[in-house]
This record gives sequence, structure tokens and C-alpha cells, in this order.
Amino acid sequence: MGGSMEQFEPTIIAFVCNWCTYTAADLAGTSRLTQPANVRLIRMMCTGMVDPKYIIKALLDGADAVLVSGCHPGDCHYINGNLKARRRMKLLKEIFARFGFDERRLKMTWIGASEGIDFAETLREMVAEVKAIGPNKLRNAMIL
Repeated sequence: MGGSMEQFEPTIIAFVCNWCTYTAADLAGTSRLTQPANVRLIRMMCTGMVDPKYIIKALLDGADAVLVSGCHPGDCHYINGNLKARRRMKLLKEIFARFGFDERRLKMTWIGASEGIDFAETLREMVAEVKAIGPNKLRNAMIL
């Protein structure tokens, strides 16, 4: 199977907070901002509810990267769920690094409800970065 890396279109799973980033994504969509088609949004009530197992499962299932995006610190509907999520992501990245897995495949951002342009921009940057890293080596490696 030949072909250059240019053909590689990364799949990104985005766990987004219902109150902030999902609203921003919706705004970006209604504003007709171009968003990469290879991003699957999973709406969560809070990023604090994103279990690290979901992220690992997404990567094992072949996602090239995972984005977790919620409200800005101080704006969380569940007081500090977003900060809890940030601690978890930091630990998960440390685990990734220990196993030689590129931690750039996991990104956490704060995107408020009115920041549709930031959301679209974050996705474009992430797609470009993941294209540079290349496909997820775990894809198709796990035969269960």
C-alpha cells in the first residue's frame, strides 16, 4: 500500500463540554466556519466526566488523536470538573510518554460558548499537527 503522507487524513475524537465547547462548535457550524470533516464530536455534560478509559479506547479503536475541550477555569457548570479533567489529562500524557506514545495525540483546551472561531481554529491546528505526526500506530494493532 503506497502513497504519500499527504493522503493521510487523521481521525480526531473530541470530547466536548455541553455548556461551552459544544455550544462553540455549534456556533462555528452555524457561522459556516470550515471545520475538518474528520472530527467526531462526543458531547459530555462536563469534561470532568471524561474517563481516561474513553480516551484510551478511542485511540485503541484507531483515532489518531483525542481532544478534550471544556469551559474556561472558573466557568465550569460543575464548579471544578474541568480542572479535574486537566489533572487527569496531565497524568494520562505522562503515562503515554512512558510507553513511547506521542503525547501530542491528546490535547486539552478551554473554549467558551462564544468562541466558535477558536474552536474551528483549534481543530485545524490539531489536524495539521497530527498529519505531521502520522497515523496512530495502535490502529489495527489491537485484534481483540
